[in-house]
Amino acid sequence: MTHQPERNQSAPDRTEQVRAAAEPAETTENRTGDGVSDANIYASMVAERVSALTSWHHDWSRLRVAVLGLGVTGFSVADTLVELGARVRVIHGAPDPERERLLDVIGSERFCDEADAAQLADLEAFDPELVVVSPGYRPDHPLTTWAAAHGVTVWGDIELGWRLRDKTERVADWICITGTNGKTTTTQLTAHMLAAGGLRVTPAGNIGTPILDALRDPQGYDVIVVELSSFQLERLGEISPFASACLNFADDHLDWHGGADAYWAAKAKVYAGTQVACVYNRADPATERMVEEADVVEGARAISFGLDTPPPSGFGIVEGILVDRGFHVGRRAEAYELVTVAELAERDLAAPHMVQNVLAAAALARSRGVEPADIATAIVSFVPDPHRTQRLGEHAGLVWIDDSKATNAHAADASLRALQDVVWIVGGLLKGVDIDELVSTHAHRLRGAVVIGVDRAPVLAALRRHLGERPVTEIDAPSEIMVAAVAAAAAIAQPGDTVLLSPAAASMDQFDSYADRGRRFQAAVHELV
Repeated sequence: MTHQPERNQSAPDRTEQVRAAAEPAETTENRTGDGVSDANIYASMVAERVSALTSWHHDWSRLRVAVLGLGVTGFSVADTLVELGARVRVIHGAPDPERERLLDVIGSERFCDEADAAQLADLEAFDPELVVVSPGYRPDHPLTTWAAAHGVTVWGDIELGWRLRDKTERVADWICITGTNGKTTTTQLTAHMLAAGGLRVTPAGNIGTPILDALRDPQGYDVIVVELSSFQLERLGEISPFASACLNFADDHLDWHGGADAYWAAKAKVYAGTQVACVYNRADPATERMVEEADVVEGARAISFGLDTPPPSGFGIVEGILVDRGFHVGRRAEAYELVTVAELAERDLAAPHMVQNVLAAAALARSRGVEPADIATAIVSFVPDPHRTQRLGEHAGLVWIDDSKATNAHAADASLRALQDVVWIVGGLLKGVDIDELVSTHAHRLRGAVVIGVDRAPVLAALRRHLGERPVTEIDAPSEIMVAAVAAAAAIAQPGDTVLLSPAAASMDQFDSYADRGRRFQAAVHELV
């Protein structure tokens, strides 16, 4: 873990002098003047002006900003920048009548066309000084590559949020969380623990509430717990979180990032600039290497978590008790007791991956000063969101579990490890990941399988390779997919079995979201029983 000097939190405001130098020219033709050198000089001056905007209270007026995408993040970016006085143009592909109407109300410009070429032409005509990109845009998207080629600054919503975090006098610390799996649950747990410790806190980011919406709350927060996807981390910029964590690492989104190394590098950014605590999974060498190579603020500590007996500066389990040896003054000889595994089991929180989430969240909350007793209170009162290994009940000797949130092989692996005699409902969008190893690892647990989704061929091939004569049913229904899948699973299962929806794949091929997939599964189960 390398170190960097503590950052000056408010850069000098050179906005006005840069604006004065840049403003006389109004069009690209005028600006280029005698040649390319004039255009480069102007682009450099504009980039310097944009770089100097590091506060809500700086002058953002008349800045031309293109916002790419009109999802929940894109709208929050546009709404924020309009409030700051910038000239905003939202460019998006999918029509969204309600948000388009709201853009008209707040005074943002907009352009909608599904074709990249049409969007690019509109972007060029708008001639932005700053481009803010929604998380789903790949690094090689034509609009972002055009911006980079023309010297236009490109930010994600998280970098913009970091620059605008001082709207209120109460400037929140950021605790940033990523990982291939468990991000949302750990983000919620951490926020729940911080609230139990008396802090004003909210979860934000990839969890659903855009970071900019949280930052504009008029009361402000003591802490914002920021869930970060690899897409957001790709364009993180220079931020300095109070504490950070990468929960685990496994191949995912390889098609988007272009390979495992690029995906790892994106995840590793979560630790950059961390001020107090870098929390990592000591059973996962990939996360430990991220911490070892991180450039952090002087004095930041590496804090591990795991299911074994913890070393000093670690969180773990001793004789069935979750303990903290990370923030105990006498951590070389003693530990704080937090909660027992038995107490977690009473609340369906004792699966190994869930215990890891609890330990990671406890480490992050302790880094911000929450007392062990408050953490224990928070743990025993926590209720996970639906569709995360959610036990739906038992009927006719079968247990039904909704783990629709398992959108990759790593998440499905965690769910399968906790079970025996499983009828597995699996499939969807594989995102470039090979599922063969997952199937071979858990073949001994499987009574049979039901395959859904558009990427069925590799899933079916792996199941037939490793399951032998055990039944595998393919669902090729254009509608009522889950009704057919649940009926097929019930036909395969025997009394005492578990029917597990844990798709190991994304949902957008046949459903609106993983939550939609889970709701349809639950409805089909209820109809069956």
